[in-house]
Amino acid sequence: MTSKQSYARRPSAAVCALLRTAAGPNYPKQVRSAPEIIYIISLMLSVTIQPASAHPQCLDFEPPFKPQWHLEFCSQYEKFGCCDQRTDNTIAERYWDIIERLEMGGYDLCEDMLKEIMCQECSPYAAHLYDAEDPHTPIRDLPGLCFGYCSEFHSKCRHVLKYLTENQLLLDTSGRDMPTFCSLADLSDQDYCYPKVLKSTDLNSNLGQVVEDPRGCLQVCLTEVANSLRNPVLMLHSGDNTHRMFIAEQLGFVWVYLRDGSRLEQPFLDMSGEVMTTPWLGDERGFLGMAFHPKYRHNGRFFIYYSIQFNSKVEKIRISEMTVSSSDMNVADPYSERVILEIEEPAANHNGGQLLFGQDGYLYIFTGDGGKAGDPFGKYGNAQNKSALLGKVLRIDVDGSDPRGTPYRIPPDNPFSGDPDARPEVFAYGVRNMWRCSVDRGDPVSGYGRGRIFCGDVGQNRYEEVDIIIKGGNYGWRAKEGFECYDIKLCQNASLNDILPIFAYSHHVGKSVTGGYVYRGCESPNLNGLYIFGDFMSGRLMALEEDKTAGTWKEKNICMGSTTTCSFPGLINHHHKFIISFAEDEAGELYFLATSYASAMSPTGTVFKFMDPSRRAPPGKCKQKPLPVKVKGKKFPFIPSEQTVLKTNEKPTRPPLRKYKLTTKPPVISGQHRSTTTAASTTTMTAATKLDRKPPPKAVTKKNNKSWKKEKKQKEKDAQINKNTLGKKLKSQTKTAVKTSVKAKVKPKTNQIAADNLNSKKLSKSLNDTKISSKRNNPQMKSALKPTGLKIKIAERERHILSNKTKTNINVKSKKQKKLP
Repeated sequence: MTSKQSYARRPSAAVCALLRTAAGPNYPKQVRSAPEIIYIISLMLSVTIQPASAHPQCLDFEPPFKPQWHLEFCSQYEKFGCCDQRTDNTIAERYWDIIERLEMGGYDLCEDMLKEIMCQECSPYAAHLYDAEDPHTPIRDLPGLCFGYCSEFHSKCRHVLKYLTENQLLLDTSGRDMPTFCSLADLSDQDYCYPKVLKSTDLNSNLGQVVEDPRGCLQVCLTEVANSLRNPVLMLHSGDNTHRMFIAEQLGFVWVYLRDGSRLEQPFLDMSGEVMTTPWLGDERGFLGMAFHPKYRHNGRFFIYYSIQFNSKVEKIRISEMTVSSSDMNVADPYSERVILEIEEPAANHNGGQLLFGQDGYLYIFTGDGGKAGDPFGKYGNAQNKSALLGKVLRIDVDGSDPRGTPYRIPPDNPFSGDPDARPEVFAYGVRNMWRCSVDRGDPVSGYGRGRIFCGDVGQNRYEEVDIIIKGGNYGWRAKEGFECYDIKLCQNASLNDILPIFAYSHHVGKSVTGGYVYRGCESPNLNGLYIFGDFMSGRLMALEEDKTAGTWKEKNICMGSTTTCSFPGLINHHHKFIISFAEDEAGELYFLATSYASAMSPTGTVFKFMDPSRRAPPGKCKQKPLPVKVKGKKFPFIPSEQTVLKTNEKPTRPPLRKYKLTTKPPVISGQHRSTTTAASTTTMTAATKLDRKPPPKAVTKKNNKSWKKEKKQKEKDAQINKNTLGKKLKSQTKTAVKTSVKAKVKPKTNQIAADNLNSKKLSKSLNDTKISSKRNNPQMKSALKPTGLKIKIAERERHILSNKTKTNINVKSKKQKKLP
């Protein structure tokens, strides 16, 4: 038996090697000198004892999840594990098949241990229990059993083994000796063998939560989505249910990426001939913003924001409207541009660049303060001057034109529309250079936070900040930078009435904030509600968590997961340094765009997708049904370039555990015929369905993929056909008996007896089905599984019914024969 002490912490392999070296092949007889012993002990003490590295993983090589519905069979894993209701039903089906065969063979049922072992497929550490986390290792048929538990299983339940595995080595050794069998059933990593895996504090304390390193940094992993882009400044979806992604390069190209990751050969938009940009490192000018109209699916309208130069001197930012081509949904009409607004830029930097539509349907435009340093334009700077359009958040209505000649209207509730000293387009002011803003789509259940606009505002010399935009708000620049004063005179003005940021960080952390998104996707439930953003210069990823009660935000650093944490197929744990932008797809999943060289001409831009390795959504919950995309030209398949944690050629040796088809035929007792696996599966599914408040997914039977309802109807139909066929045969035999001689009249009796025997078999089968159904609908009543008393009662009942039915059939038949001439 194993020791009861915790195996959560154990000596490393180095310590074990040292012990083996010290001991040698005959360690009881070998004597070491004092210097050798001291040296060995010092080496042992220098090796730290590491805790077990938690890495929950399922047999489909994905993180565990919280099931959507109650698990009827493996209920111990219904809060967090690797089984949804369909898998739970499948395990229950296999379990009852084995119990049925054990019962019919007169063996000890071993219900508890059998159920414990089979339900380890649902454990959040199933991949470790089945030794499947290493792609080079074949998946085991049995979970790893700790030696003490295995010895108990071997002594009590080894006769069950032939129903659990087809591995001949395990079957042979189980019949010979226990130590050899249990050494094969054990795992090399004692932290993960069953049942020790349940007792480890390190493995179970924060199960299902985002993994944190010792510094409290949230560990996430990434997948590569697109690459070879030239300074990708934005990525967005069109909101038309096609789930296409549009990625814009600073040069002025916008590319279409399909849901399968492929890129179309022809760009959606080519503005490279109009856009002002240079190959200079860090040049802020270029194609900077884009937004699709909320009704793009019906009107095909979208808006762009880019830098332009006139006569090689005057530089401006231009906001224009364009439409999609009438003949190709993946190409914009190049002749459809209609200029909405142009603003002169006094310097080459601080160009703003964000366009977005709010929940109110209006277009929001985020401009920079005009450039240079310290907003030196005018007495108070552009940002505090409400009559200037620079350093502002503008809001306009693009679904109409103003009688005064502007190609847009002013929303009637704009805060300064009635102020003669302010531009009516101004929605908020006092911003320096907001780079990347987003609209919170709200909590998917409660809707909390829906419509809030978050922005990252780039600082001057000391602080970067994150703001939530409200109507009429003054965000302090140039009076303040972050929470601190920048212009002392303006900062002490009592009429400033500025809105403080929800978060600010110093230039020791980063020097250029890149605004992000509040995660509201489906695939990583643990990230819900976190505002995730980054810093362009330092390449640092950060998150803010809201305290709804206090109305404050707490910083949560994000770091790349360790090699162990990100050991899932296709995941990476690194990214390029310069974080240019963040993005959200149509399903709400979160991405960011980064490059290793911040030049508009450098093709090192890559798009990364966030992934939480500690927990995923239940299978099928995040399934999308995008509309078809008509592609007219060529498309290029996505070829990843980043090195994954698991090398690309490392693939699992085979798919997850197969459903075993039990080939061992049980002994037939008293001429009774047992029901098939499919019937047992139907009964189990019915019982599980009744207990659920929501309709479960369709269960998959052993024979085919039809639902159990269709299978039941088919059975009833087949039974009716058999009944009609049998009736026709009996009628034809009766007519033959009437026309033949007296000797031949005896034959119908023989046929009658055969028919009665057939009916007896059917009745016996139906009774057995009833028996199995009652067992499967009451899995907790294990005492009812004892075969002796139940078999005697059923046998007596069968004999009583069969004798009555035989007498009745003989009487009816004799009466009919007497009436015949």
